[in-house]
Amino acid sequence: MATYVIGDIQGCYQELQQLLNLIHFDPDKDVLWATGDLVNRGPQSLEVLRFFKQLGDRAVTVLGNHDLHLLALSVGIEKHKHETDTLQTVLDAPDSDELMTWLRYRPFLYYDEQFAYTLIHAGLPPQWDLFAAREYAHELEMALRSDNYIDFLRGLYYAEKSNLWSNSLKGHQRLRFITQCLTRLRYCTVDGKLALKQKGSLEENLDQNILPWFKHPKRLTTQDKIIFGHWATLGFYNENNVYGLDTGCVWGGQLTALRLEDKQRFSLSCQGILKPTL
Repeated sequence: MATYVIGDIQGCYQELQQLLNLIHFDPDKDVLWATGDLVNRGPQSLEVLRFFKQLGDRAVTVLGNHDLHLLALSVGIEKHKHETDTLQTVLDAPDSDELMTWLRYRPFLYYDEQFAYTLIHAGLPPQWDLFAAREYAHELEMALRSDNYIDFLRGLYYAEKSNLWSNSLKGHQRLRFITQCLTRLRYCTVDGKLALKQKGSLEENLDQNILPWFKHPKRLTTQDKIIFGHWATLGFYNENNVYGLDTGCVWGGQLTALRLEDKQRFSLSCQGILKPTL
């Protein structure tokens, strides 16, 4: 039995299957984790969703920003609908409602006691320790699974914004802040504010007042092992007690998997050329 963690797939179903063949993934024995953003921009989001759903408890996937975008579109919230979206086949599918319900019940954060790894899509602000992060993620999960989940989704787009954490934040503003961290965060300012507009690679960031969330000197999760995606321009990353696994498959990069038992890395070119990196 092996546990594999795979980076952002974004509808690249053929590459996903090629990578799983490369690592000899056995759904009867192995477990597959995903860093979120199963869908969008790639051509086969529907097939990716169906594949993970049918894996049942052999799969763990956290929610990413594109997954939430799909859920919003499914209930008519189109504020950030974009011409590059490739989600209509999901919305038109006969099992769309079933898939949306399955997606609503995915976690925002997953902690595995055996490996002591935390799986998220994007990042954690410096003010949160892991216990707090798990509690805040649970708040989102309860909201998304509730009968009022459409109101929750609407709040993600229309609630008042905040870029600095305070436990006194309430209502939709609080939920929006937590969601921004777990599904969109890459950089923070030195005083702990979210810098969500900053998206480039570490080499491109010349502002000394803005740091990657995982390099913030006051980060309370420095001793916790964290796996994340969301950051294609970062590429594969393994420092500061974190693993970044979004290697930009949908952008013509690679799709990457990490085997947790021995930390062996496997990467596949999105043009279909097998390139395992050991």
